[in-house]
Amino acid sequence: MYTTMSLPEIIRTQYSLKSVHLKREVEFEVFMPDDLMGNEQLNLLLLNDGQDAGALRLQETLADLYGNRKISAVAAVAIKTSAARLEEYGVAGVPDFGGRGSKAQAYTNFIIKELVPFIQETVAGPINGRRAFAGFSLGGLTAFDIAWNNDNYFDAAGVFSGSFWWRKKDLKDGYTDNDRIMHERIRTTKNKPELKFWLMTGTEDELSDRNRNFIIDSIDDTIDVIKELLKKGYRRPEDITYYEKVGGRHDLATWADALPAFLCWAFGRKNV
Repeated sequence: MYTTMSLPEIIRTQYSLKSVHLKREVEFEVFMPDDLMGNEQLNLLLLNDGQDAGALRLQETLADLYGNRKISAVAAVAIKTSAARLEEYGVAGVPDFGGRGSKAQAYTNFIIKELVPFIQETVAGPINGRRAFAGFSLGGLTAFDIAWNNDNYFDAAGVFSGSFWWRKKDLKDGYTDNDRIMHERIRTTKNKPELKFWLMTGTEDELSDRNRNFIIDSIDDTIDVIKELLKKGYRRPEDITYYEKVGGRHDLATWADALPAFLCWAFGRKNV
């Protein structure tokens, strides 16, 4: 007689943390495998826009990949945003031309000084594996920025259709590509953060084409980030992975389809 072993489940637990830096309650969910013994390596994933975890099929995707031994154990933390998303997300210390991102430094402080310590104290077992921060659209830009400035906390950044267009000057006010805030941050950072990068775009992310080169801005801006990283000394494919999804749109369905590829890149089992 043969017995059938069921795949491990992913347990979802809801939390609320009162943030001194954001001056509000921050809600988030932690997704953990239910079969941890306590002696395995446990990775960490922080995910912006965690309110969309259901549409992203995060729990189901983690269960499938973990159950089929494609990824190592990971504590996935889906951080829900608030009505102040356009203020809390962005590049820390550098609001865009419309003043958006004015609280991005406060959000960074919340992540580093409040959320990460809370997770370390709360989850079962120590976070002793790889640590990644990921996000979508403006949440992706934010994840990149926080990881970039805190490589002592993070090993990798994942960006889905990132808002790398984030700029200091509006298009009608004499904008040039040098006005893109994240590109400038990469150029002017003196050190070379110890990070690896997974950057994704969709070929139908948008229709905008500022320089009329027949390549949409989402792809242009992401490729230019890669160019800045290469100038910094990072290498492809060792440090940088670029995933371009044909037909991919700027929506949750596209990012849900791309999520398994990112998770396998970030937390893939070496013995598969």
